[in-house]
Amino acid sequence: MSYTKFLAPLFRGNINKVRITPGKYRSTVASTKPKEEKEQHIDGCTVIEAEPVELISQTTTLNKPRAHKIQIDFDNTEEAYKSKNNVELLRSLLVFKLCTFDFLVERNKELIDLSRRVLGQRLFEMMMKMTFYGQFVAGEDHNSIKPLVHKNEAFGVGAVLDYSVEEDLTQEEAEKKEMDSCVSEAEKESPDDGLREKKYKAHRQFGDRRGGVISARTYFYADEAKCDKQMETFINCIKASGGASADGFSAIKMTALGRPQFLLQFSEVLVKWRRFFNLLAAQQGKSEMMVLDQKLELEQLKENLAEMGVGAKDEIEHWFTGERLGLSGTIDLLDWNSLINDTTKISNLLMVPNLKTSHLEPLLKKFTAEEEQQMKRMLQRMDILAKHAMENGVRLMVDAEQTYFQPAISRLTLEMQRKFNREKPIIFNTYQCYLKEAYDNVTMDVELSRREGWYFGAKLVRGAYMYQERARAAEIGYEDPINPDYEATNRMYHRCLEYVLEEIERSRTANVMVATHNEDTIKFTLEMMNDMALSPTENKVYFGQLLGMCDQISFPLGQAGFPVYKYVPYGPVNEVIPYLSRRAQENRGFMKGSQRERALLWKELKRRLLNGQIIYTPVY
Repeated sequence: MSYTKFLAPLFRGNINKVRITPGKYRSTVASTKPKEEKEQHIDGCTVIEAEPVELISQTTTLNKPRAHKIQIDFDNTEEAYKSKNNVELLRSLLVFKLCTFDFLVERNKELIDLSRRVLGQRLFEMMMKMTFYGQFVAGEDHNSIKPLVHKNEAFGVGAVLDYSVEEDLTQEEAEKKEMDSCVSEAEKESPDDGLREKKYKAHRQFGDRRGGVISARTYFYADEAKCDKQMETFINCIKASGGASADGFSAIKMTALGRPQFLLQFSEVLVKWRRFFNLLAAQQGKSEMMVLDQKLELEQLKENLAEMGVGAKDEIEHWFTGERLGLSGTIDLLDWNSLINDTTKISNLLMVPNLKTSHLEPLLKKFTAEEEQQMKRMLQRMDILAKHAMENGVRLMVDAEQTYFQPAISRLTLEMQRKFNREKPIIFNTYQCYLKEAYDNVTMDVELSRREGWYFGAKLVRGAYMYQERARAAEIGYEDPINPDYEATNRMYHRCLEYVLEEIERSRTANVMVATHNEDTIKFTLEMMNDMALSPTENKVYFGQLLGMCDQISFPLGQAGFPVYKYVPYGPVNEVIPYLSRRAQENRGFMKGSQRERALLWKELKRRLLNGQIIYTPVY
């Protein structure tokens, strides 16, 4: 393919650091429970104790007559656990209970190593498969996971396959790899270049990106050969998803596909162009408006740019000519981002406006030929994965990552959506609703999909990097990107969700995965779907939870006909130990925050024993 054409529109859309204007929300959630016990993050899903939610109608949508209203009983343990035998119920109870013991969780790595030495590898693997591995991991490879995937499908639950193998690096090794892969040759020669912002530069004290992140997989760059190997792993995962499930998903991480230096630099460029637009909007007295309401008067914009010395008058005039640009007499943010000229050298994309000199300048003074090739290869790998997803009938979810990578990740994901989502949703972007900018990001991307006529696909999560993001912002010295508290994050999640659901109601071209273990958010979604007469069989709204958790949500939804999916990790026992280690930490917070799932498991086990079902075999 032509990467000139692929990269030409890279600047048309979602950019970091956007302003959120307070608006009306359909839901409010209040709680007196301490925040640290209420929220834990699991690879993009947030597990919290169920809290009362008040649904408040603010739109005319809810005045529509209802079609068949679907009610889900999340207390019906017979339906929730009908796919599990009694041994599996007991295993869940045992694992969840063990996760409540601080000593076991905090020393889990040492205990795992001790168990391996005492038991030997064979008995150790048997023990793990009877406990933590068996609870949270589907199998060792794409063949061994098929029985579980097919069983879940028989009970209405699909799969998002996720190969969960990652390196078991020391902190020092991780920091070295991060610094080597995020610092360019130009920065090594001139480390104090004044154009670079500290948020978008690598810092050794935060080089180990696993710190403060409980469950999200983390990739560290080694070389291009390793990126190719990780791409092949993703391709195998896509093929396995296509072979194991008729309508599955597969998840990828952008940092696995190339050197993160490019993501840092491209993110900074996007942010600086967004700020330049903010400056121009302020000059026209429109800085207080919502993002997409900031429509700049074209003639005044030309005058302001000329006065600032950004370009010659005839050059500026040429910028605003084209089939669509300037025809309305105004320019909005999406129009503004389409002004970047086509270029064959990717490094030329990394030009930023210097607000002090009012000129465009390169972000870095020099790019090596190898750095240029590394950037191109990352984009090529993304394109290859998207093509494989389309060929195998699998939808591809691009996971969200840290805010200093995320503007570039979102922009590149959106480029794949523009190319591959023309006939149906293949590529899904992930929006972290604990971010202050989440709503503006969602609305801008939805608007771009409307204008260009492609299918919008989103996964909504609360977020997995909160503690790391807060600590990094405080220590390095930039604005905390995270919402101030849990309640604000919950409102943001529901606000973004409501906006996408209303877009689905309007056009039936948007699609969303509600990735959460929060029972109240699930109920909020079901209520809106009922009010909009949005049938689950339309496959526009999906639900996602982690394998081994919250079956009382997933299986009742699936058996009621809703598209619901489990994130299904798989990989060899020894190689998923880092994943399981963090899962143990995650479950400690989850179980301390709520005993609901354990109570439901006990309820179902007692019901079976009282009914004489000492041996229970799922029928499917």
